[in-house]
Parts: sequence; C-alpha cells; structure tokens
Amino acid sequence: MFESGPGSGFTQVHDFNGGIQPSGLFWVVDLPEDAIQISNNGQRATVHAENVPVIDSFMFSLAPAFQVPALVNYSMTWQAIGRREKRGRGTAVDPTDPAAFLGNFAPAVATGSFSGRELGFSFKVDPGASSAKGGFAEMGEERNGKFLH
Repeated sequence: MFESGPGSGFTQVHDFNGGIQPSGLFWVVDLPEDAIQISNNGQRATVHAENVPVIDSFMFSLAPAFQVPALVNYSMTWQAIGRREKRGRGTAVDPTDPAAFLGNFAPAVATGSFSGRELGFSFKVDPGASSAKGGFAEMGEERNGKFLH
C-alpha cells in the first residue's frame, strides 16, 4: 500500500508479504490444496484463503524491526474469455533467454476481494474489483527451468 504526497511521489506504508524463503524466493505463501480449484475444462480458476499468516513490512528499506505479523484473506476468480495460444520457445533458446519457457495462455477476466489486518491497522479492497475495469488478466499453464527437460 502506498501514500502519495505533494512533491514526494509515492511512499510505501504497508507490504503484506510471505517473507523471504531460505531459497531466496519472496512474496510467496503456502496454501492448502483445497484453496485452489480449477474447472474440468481449465477455463475457470479460483483461489480462496482465510487468515493466511504474512508479514507487514512498513517500507522495503527499513530494518526487520519494522515488520509485524499480519493476516490476510483473499478470494480470486479467473475466467478465460478467449482461446489459449502457445507461447515460449522452450529449450530451443539459451536458458537465460526470456523465451526459455513453454506455455498456453488465454485472456481472462479476474475478479476478487482482498483484506488484511495487523495490530492497529486493517484494510479491505472493493469486492467488485475486476480486470474488466481496465486491468489485465491471463490464465494458462507454463513450464520453465528444470521442468522443460
């Protein structure tokens, strides 16, 4: 979450995140298998999670002492609105090339709600938020890294 001010641009005031994994991966949390549902035809996907433990970091540049435990809830739905198209070049290119993946992606509309809380602060995003209102969404399948071999 950001605040804007005269002449200051945007200042980050909250960052609800999953912390940094031992592997260095960040902004990721584990969810139970039943939190994610995909339709049989692969055209619709939903994620629903409640009371997911995260960390609220008040600013990226501050020390860990400025991080507090928090909980988030979210419910997201992606609905494909077009045909899937193949993307990527797989192992036909160098592994560092941005095209070193294989996937099938369809344009989609995403809708959802998101809320969070920690000691002394809470927020809730409009449950009617949708990519159809000017955003971008896609859904599909992708293979990359060691999964290409």
